[in-house]
Amino acid sequence: MNRATAVFAGLLVIALPLSLLAGRVWLDPAATPNAALILAELRLPRALLAIVVGAGLGASGAAMQGYLRNPLADPGLFGIAPGAALGAVAALWFGYATAPWLLPAFALLGAAGAMALLAAIAGRTGGIALFTLAGLMVASLAGALTALAISMAPNAFAMSEIVLWLNGALTDRSWREVSLATPLVAGGVLLLWRAGRALDALTLGEVVARSLGVNTGRLLWLLIAGVGLTVGASVAVAGIIGFVGLIVPHLVRPLTDRRPSQVIVPSALAGALLVLVADSAVRVLPLVTELRLGIALSLLGAPFFLWLLLRMRRGLA
Repeated sequence: MNRATAVFAGLLVIALPLSLLAGRVWLDPAATPNAALILAELRLPRALLAIVVGAGLGASGAAMQGYLRNPLADPGLFGIAPGAALGAVAALWFGYATAPWLLPAFALLGAAGAMALLAAIAGRTGGIALFTLAGLMVASLAGALTALAISMAPNAFAMSEIVLWLNGALTDRSWREVSLATPLVAGGVLLLWRAGRALDALTLGEVVARSLGVNTGRLLWLLIAGVGLTVGASVAVAGIIGFVGLIVPHLVRPLTDRRPSQVIVPSALAGALLVLVADSAVRVLPLVTELRLGIALSLLGAPFFLWLLLRMRRGLA
């Protein structure tokens, strides 16, 4: 266990019980009526889902930045998140979202379709440049189809539901979403962790990595499957929550030796912490309606992205 893992694991242990008490109404387990029921059925599954979603997005962001050797890379670049969003939008558009499992199922099918298209374009021997371009193409296509679905929504209610869902939130989530997302995200993080040593070798360049015995085709499939599971499951249960995969690796790297294999697990913990704290904050804010989690993290992530760009510009000057 490196220092980053210990730090973010400790902070997560502290933040979890506080998040269970935070909200428009702060819970006092000894005085609040039905406190045990509120904790068990409302706040605990929401907090655990925030941890699961954040862990998946954080780990996928770290792995993607390691593979592309680009500190500005984000899981949305793969096109898997937009593909999952398109699947969920299709469920809302056709009215299938009334059934509890159909919206997540459609989102996972959308993520799987984006993964398949990405793999078909990049192929077994596709390099990083081709993989990046393929991801951008898939993301652009999914985004265009999503915009088309919104513009041709059958009624105002469907359009409102689509827009709200795309903003991302953990409101009204239950143990059903936790049980759906947890095994998928855990499997995806495991695949990304297994790719860590190969990503370490890839930092020396593709040619050197191959000379060290790295199977770049197998590495590509590991990343597609790992990111597909983590991001697809997260989008399926929470909608689009951006910038987590961009922000957390930068918080983690100063506490490690900066090798990708040493960043993935701490990034999962840091992502879990970030989403948990952000979700607690949107519950506490004194607004008429609860601020959507995706909007809150975008308001945080956009200035962070600008700061990264300015720092890189100063470094090149």
